[in-house]
Amino acid sequence: MARAPGLSVRLKLTLSYAGFLMLAGALLLAAVWVFLLRYVPDRAMLINPDDRPTHGVFPIRSALLDVFAPRAAAVLAFLLVFGLVGGWILAGRMLAPLTRITHATRTATNGSLSHRIQLPGRSDEFRELADAFDMMLAQLEAHVAAQERFAANASHELRTPLAISKALLDVARTDPNHDTGELVDRLHAVNTRAIDLTEALLLLSRAGQRSFAREHVDLSLLAEEATETLLPLAEKHGVTIETDGDLTPTRGSQALLLQLTTNLVQNAIVHNLPEHGTVRVHTAVRPRSVLLTVENTGDPLTPQQVATLTEPFQRGTERLHTGHAGVGLGLAIVTTITGAHDGTLTLTPRPAGGLGVTVELPTQHPN
Repeated sequence: MARAPGLSVRLKLTLSYAGFLMLAGALLLAAVWVFLLRYVPDRAMLINPDDRPTHGVFPIRSALLDVFAPRAAAVLAFLLVFGLVGGWILAGRMLAPLTRITHATRTATNGSLSHRIQLPGRSDEFRELADAFDMMLAQLEAHVAAQERFAANASHELRTPLAISKALLDVARTDPNHDTGELVDRLHAVNTRAIDLTEALLLLSRAGQRSFAREHVDLSLLAEEATETLLPLAEKHGVTIETDGDLTPTRGSQALLLQLTTNLVQNAIVHNLPEHGTVRVHTAVRPRSVLLTVENTGDPLTPQQVATLTEPFQRGTERLHTGHAGVGLGLAIVTTITGAHDGTLTLTPRPAGGLGVTVELPTQHPN
């Protein structure tokens, strides 16, 4: 917002220091003067050298005032100059960290998020502010980098089906005798993948904005619904699904949490052993949270591989032999929905192979 020009904080602090010093000096001089008036008589007899009083009196207070006043004025003038100079220097030293913070803010405003203040010294208000600003810059830089990677990957993923569709149509146009039935099937598959990807992107955006109403939800019921829906897919892949656990009441969007559960179970099915695989879905209640755990058998995973699975468009290597293309947003959507519900997501590689995923959400206490 536009603001009218005003005095700088350093000048205000300087004037405040100088004014306070002048006030303290004036009060001190006033106290000295009151003390002198209390113990010094107004007039005194003049005494000659032979200790005999002379005729006439001498005005002591008047003479003292003539001597005290110019010296008091000189002291106040000195205090004024000293306060202005000293206040200017002290204010500059006190506000030096704020100047660095302002410079870092302007640098970040211009688009450079890699700059850090890194204010040295022991902890105080300015250093706490600088550390908080550095942390905010680090988080913002990571967020922007993730968004840039996401935009680049999304563009690539969306461009791929469009390029395939264009190539198929070009082939059909140059070869009128080409089998149209095969062409239609391939176009249908490509367009279906593009639609799935678009819907996943829209769902990811909706969950990230938290633009949903919260209601009472039982994760155990959602787990049963997701497993029943995906049972044909599990049978197709030769995977057995086991479901157990307690009632797990929480608050959130039933549609989003169902999508979260479905994504986890679907990933567990397609990222599994080629045959005789197992998926276990378990719900549990803690004092202040509820847990949804989905574990699957599969190929061994390293912690480094697991750390990248929640990134958008990251696909596990075991998907290569599943025949399930996917859109690469399953766990990314799970991460976003979990965060939108103030929960935490934990991925752990199983020692025997496969992955264990745990979603922890706040408990919905009964009224």
